[in-house]
Amino acid sequence: MNTQLKEGINWVGYIDWNVRDFHSYVTSYGATYNAYLVQDEKTALIDTVKPPYGKQLLDNIAKYTDIGKLDYIVINHAEMDHAGSLSVIVEKCPQATIVCTAKCKTILEAYNDNTADWNFKIVKSGDEISLGKKTLSFLETPMVHWPESMFTYIPEDKLLFSMDGFGQHYASINRFDDEVNLDKIMYEAEKYFANIVMLYGKNIFKVLEAAAKLEIEMIAPAHGVIWRSNLDKIINAYKEWVVCKPKPKVLVIYDTMWESTKKMGEAIVEGASIKGVEVKLIYIRASSLTDIATEVLGAAAIALGSSTLNMGMMPMMGATLTYLKGLRPANKAGFAFGSGGWGKGGAEEIDKVMSEMKIERLIEPLKCKWKPSKEVLDECREAGLLLAQRTLDVTSK
Repeated sequence: MNTQLKEGINWVGYIDWNVRDFHSYVTSYGATYNAYLVQDEKTALIDTVKPPYGKQLLDNIAKYTDIGKLDYIVINHAEMDHAGSLSVIVEKCPQATIVCTAKCKTILEAYNDNTADWNFKIVKSGDEISLGKKTLSFLETPMVHWPESMFTYIPEDKLLFSMDGFGQHYASINRFDDEVNLDKIMYEAEKYFANIVMLYGKNIFKVLEAAAKLEIEMIAPAHGVIWRSNLDKIINAYKEWVVCKPKPKVLVIYDTMWESTKKMGEAIVEGASIKGVEVKLIYIRASSLTDIATEVLGAAAIALGSSTLNMGMMPMMGATLTYLKGLRPANKAGFAFGSGGWGKGGAEEIDKVMSEMKIERLIEPLKCKWKPSKEVLDECREAGLLLAQRTLDVTSK
């Protein structure tokens, strides 16, 4: 395995082949926890790994240097998959200086015992540390995606350690973007963005503007492969993702009880299926929140449907909307639909949440009682066509 990023800089992280759930994020291809060792006149470790894998981190560092000779431990982000093995490292090299933001120090002290004897150096944007021929420069990235986060940059190597930015949950023996399937990695990067940082789009936009002033030839994130050959592709994708740039795509997402709502959804799909528009029908219980959020990121128009249960929407639709509402997808339009019997509530509740999410309502909720009639299905097809036309209108500008 090639672990060398640049001369004197090596990957020393951990490949987590078997993880499939990362705090409710479905990691279909596992994950990596990337840590990097920078060796010059002085030596710096950039981030650590998830707590169970601290020993493996020590073993990887030992391939290049005596762990006791570390001068600096840079913590870009205090979350446990980044800083969870910090105490293990400090125990082996108590003289090392921990470099982080002021807010990061507070969080690290909350997570770790016996920090009173730790050596901290607080940095902010523009601060630098010389390692000899190489320099560590720091850029604060508040709320990307925690308030204490930062990027670390080595100007001599034009190398950016981007924390969670540009990451993907993807386990591979290969460390670089040009050693793996690019389409798969781009999708995993989109999935990571959609599920982890979508709601921080404005903050990420500001960070992208600041990072654009740097000369960058390589981006080393905290998860997944390192970008060295396709920087333009991932950076341009981020520029679209941060604003939820709409694509000519319609989603019809539904849950159903006795298939009446399903039939309505199928009719909406039929109406939306016109030239130039991608249309997807998603049954919530046959998908995952992770994949649904990824699909929503680039969709221009969305129809959300549920049968009525106990005067409200189906439970899984409630969970889906709670998840999406937290991620705050922007630039969407659509409507609610659903079936009911003696009571109402499913479509009405969805419509309320869609309003709270600032999804532009194209029509009033589409509803049917018991079973959709021919007239209701015709109405659904017309509504589907409206969704498709809307996607073409907003994406042709």
